[in-house]
Amino acid sequence: MTNVLDQLRQMTTVVADTGEVAAVKTWQPVDCTTNPSLVLNAIKDPASEALIAREIEAGRKAGKSAAEVVDTLTVAVGAELTTLVPGRVSTEVDARLSFDTEASVARARAIIADYKARGIEKDRILIKLASTWEGIRAAEILQKDGIDCNLTLLFSMAQAVACADAGAYLISPFVGRITDWYKKAEGVDSYAPDEDPGVKSVRRIYDYYKSNGIGTVVMGASFRNIDQIKALAGCDNLTISPKLLDELAKDTGDLPRVLSPEKASGAPKVEMDEATFRWEMNADAMATEKLAEGIRNFDADHKKLEALVSERMG
Repeated sequence: MTNVLDQLRQMTTVVADTGEVAAVKTWQPVDCTTNPSLVLNAIKDPASEALIAREIEAGRKAGKSAAEVVDTLTVAVGAELTTLVPGRVSTEVDARLSFDTEASVARARAIIADYKARGIEKDRILIKLASTWEGIRAAEILQKDGIDCNLTLLFSMAQAVACADAGAYLISPFVGRITDWYKKAEGVDSYAPDEDPGVKSVRRIYDYYKSNGIGTVVMGASFRNIDQIKALAGCDNLTISPKLLDELAKDTGDLPRVLSPEKASGAPKVEMDEATFRWEMNADAMATEKLAEGIRNFDADHKKLEALVSERMG
C-alpha cells in the first residue's frame, strides 16, 4: 500500500515549505522556497552553519553592511538548495518593497544577477513578490524579461485574477491563514475539509484558471493540517511543511483526486483593472488584513535576520 504522500506526488508537484538543508535532503521535493522566516530558521540550522559563517565573513571582508549581507545570505541559502532539488527555488524580494514596483523589479534583477554570479541560471529561480497591485505590476515587467515569478500572500480572487492577467508563472494562495481568519471571525474551532474557507478559496481559483486556459501554476500554501492538503489533491503544486510531509508519509489511506482540469466548471473570464482590484480588496476584510499582516511579519523577520547578522559581524 503506498502512503498518502506518494499518492499525492502522482497527481501534484510537492514543494517543501522550508529552507532547511536537512529537511530538503529528507523529503526530496521537486521545488523549495526561501523567505526571511525560513532563512531565519536556516541560520539556526547546524547543517547550514558553515555556509552562513562563510557568507558573513565574506561580507565583513568586503565591507558590506548587515542589510547587504542578508541579501546575499538569502541567495546563498537558495544556491545551496538548488543543489538539492531538481526544480525551482523561490527567493523573496524584501517585504518593505511591496508597494514599490520599480524597487521590486530592481531587487529581483539583483537577486537573479547574484545567482548568476554563483553559476545558477534564472530558469532555476522563482522571484517571490507579495500580491499587492505594485507587486503584481513588478511581476508583469519581470515575466516579460523572462524572469519567472511566484506571487505570494494571495488571499482573494481579485489577486488571483490580477496575477493571471500579469502572466505570473505561479501563485501561492494561502489556505491556513484564510482558515485562521474565518475561525476567529465566526467563532468556530474547525471546518470539515469541503467547508474550509481556505480550501474553498483555492478550489475556486483553480477552477477559474482551468476554465479560462490560464497557464499560471496554482500552488496551495500555508496548511494547518493534512485534511486541507487531501482536499486539494490534484492541485498543480502544493507547498508543505516538513511536519505535515511526515504525517502524509505515515498515512496509508486512499487518496482520491479532487482537482483536475477536466472538472473545470467553465467559469467566465473576469475583467480586472486597478480600481476594481483595490475596490474588491477593500471589500474583503480577510484578504486586506491577512495581506497586510503577512507583509508586516515578513518584514519583522527580515529585521530579526539583519540584527542576527549584525551581531555575528561584530
